[in-house]
Amino acid sequence: MSTGWDLASDSPLLPFVDGATRRAAFSVTPAPRSPLPHVAGLLAGAAEVDLTPPPGMPKAGYSANAHTSRGFRTRLRARVIHLRSGDASLLLVQCDLLGGSSIVQHLVARAIADRTDVPLAGVFIGATHTHAGPGQFLGTDFYNRFASNKSGFDPAYTQFLVAQIASAAQRAVDERRPATLAFGEREVWGLTRNRSLDPHVRNETVADKRTEPQRKFLAVNPTMHLLRVDATATDGGREPLAAMVVFSVHGTGVSVHDDEYNADVWAYLVGELGHLIQRVHGTRPVVGAVEGTHADVAPAIRPGLAGHLEAARVGRGLGREAAELYEALEPRLHGDVQLGCGLREVDLSAHRSIDGIDLPRRPAVGAALVAGAHENLTPGISKVGPFRPGHGRKRATGPQAEKWVIGSRWLQPLILPLNGFPRVIPVQVLRIGDHAIVGLPFELTVETGRRIREAANATLAGSGIDRVVVSSVANEYSGYVTTPEEYRRQHYEGGHTLYGPRTQPFLTAHVARLAGEVARAGVVSDVLPTRSWSLHVERYLADDRPAGVPRHVVGRPGFHDPTRTADGFWELRWADEAPGVLHWHEPLVHVEACDRDDDWEPAQSDGRLVDDQGWAIEVRHAGRVEHAHHYLARWWDPAFRGGRRHRFVLAANGGRPELASDPFD
Repeated sequence: MSTGWDLASDSPLLPFVDGATRRAAFSVTPAPRSPLPHVAGLLAGAAEVDLTPPPGMPKAGYSANAHTSRGFRTRLRARVIHLRSGDASLLLVQCDLLGGSSIVQHLVARAIADRTDVPLAGVFIGATHTHAGPGQFLGTDFYNRFASNKSGFDPAYTQFLVAQIASAAQRAVDERRPATLAFGEREVWGLTRNRSLDPHVRNETVADKRTEPQRKFLAVNPTMHLLRVDATATDGGREPLAAMVVFSVHGTGVSVHDDEYNADVWAYLVGELGHLIQRVHGTRPVVGAVEGTHADVAPAIRPGLAGHLEAARVGRGLGREAAELYEALEPRLHGDVQLGCGLREVDLSAHRSIDGIDLPRRPAVGAALVAGAHENLTPGISKVGPFRPGHGRKRATGPQAEKWVIGSRWLQPLILPLNGFPRVIPVQVLRIGDHAIVGLPFELTVETGRRIREAANATLAGSGIDRVVVSSVANEYSGYVTTPEEYRRQHYEGGHTLYGPRTQPFLTAHVARLAGEVARAGVVSDVLPTRSWSLHVERYLADDRPAGVPRHVVGRPGFHDPTRTADGFWELRWADEAPGVLHWHEPLVHVEACDRDDDWEPAQSDGRLVDDQGWAIEVRHAGRVEHAHHYLARWWDPAFRGGRRHRFVLAANGGRPELASDPFD
């Protein structure tokens, strides 16, 4: 059976899946690009789309310890910022997902190629790295298999991601208008911690812990970067258009045991920032975020309290810091912005050497990876022999040096074929005025990020670029990268550095080289003539066949008391069609309030609407009862003021009618 992508069609892109092998084999040829006409000044556009799928998708980030989703607590979104100036056109996509995806990057670029002026080199697919979003959309069998609690590439969900992001990109380009921007930073302390201190303090560039014992407690990347974009309003003034935060913190504030989709600390960061901007300026811009250098950085949650209360405390604290930075950037807004972009796809099958730095032909999974990260160690196994963190091989021989290779370097290749691993490494550099954003597909430790940043800065001296911002998990997910010193200790991060101890110097050299080329040439596209994938397929996205079940409320709303780790909530149960019939990326539930029975209006709490677009309402599938499916809507931390009455309202969705519950108070 022939397989491939229908690139000539304007419909969403789907592979033809070989039913016999259960593999999707497809290729994408980047669209040819000509030099763009020069644009004076800055044009910008922004858009936001929902990426939340129905329940039933595996969750990515905690591997086998994760749980298949039963609904959502906070939605998953993609925010898009488009910038056009001079000879360059950029698309900054910020997704509430585990990481970027080379498939999504290429297909979005191809989908918009004929209707926009954004080249593949200018398409940046960044991520918040939440551990509570679905997987199964990545470009390798290895991570589609092991990042989630279930295995396989889901072409239907990948199609959905491409269609949603491409539509937002198209809208952002179509609606672009004259704009100004400012890029700035500030330090944020106290809301993050280093989760892998022992390897970190082994770095030669970290002060001696014997003479500076407190240095290890400062072992995070405290720099919060924020890009602010304002558009020209109809009256000639400025109005908020978009904001993007880059910060270094794992999306692990919510417990591994939770079974809802959520954006973790990032939902609260972005929500708080957007709310505070709207309160000051009267307009809420498109607000998103992506990871910095976070591989060994975790949210500073209190022991035993992992969950939404702690994620909200950390995330909202970061959001307030971001709001202060946003306001501080106002005097620096300007429209004279030089843009540039560069994308190099490093094919490790052919190019494993740069500046005398060589990577091994074959990657290897280390025993320390199986033991898990510090805050989520695998019970039992993390205390055993080579799995135990910090228990690397004493005789550091071979290209993997101190790493204990699971199953040995002879047997592992029989179980994990080479073509299942990341073999093409996207290295991206985007210029935005005096800042450069470096996008890499790995989770980078704090010190790895510092070394990459310093090397890029040295290359860029005198170019007009004064700040380098390094972003992890961009355009694909390819595991971890530590420094050589950190690697020797073989904690989780070192065990997950697939290509051995020289990966960090190898990447550093590539970034420095590409950064210099972008500074000189403006636009650099060094990509493979054709990108090809062959992936094992499993279908998880719920189908959309209706069964004719009438929608109806089951019982009356009831209140559940708070606990040590969770707020109290009002809960509504209702019966409906199967999950795939409902459109989970569209509004499902909100709350209304009234003083009199005939005067209902949208309820608010602390100036925010009480609906499923923020963090107030959770929606989950409660299982099947006879021919109907039951669902729960939970209003968390309801604040009743003035003795008003309230009711849940199920929005018209997926062909289902609007329906209100009985009032409660």
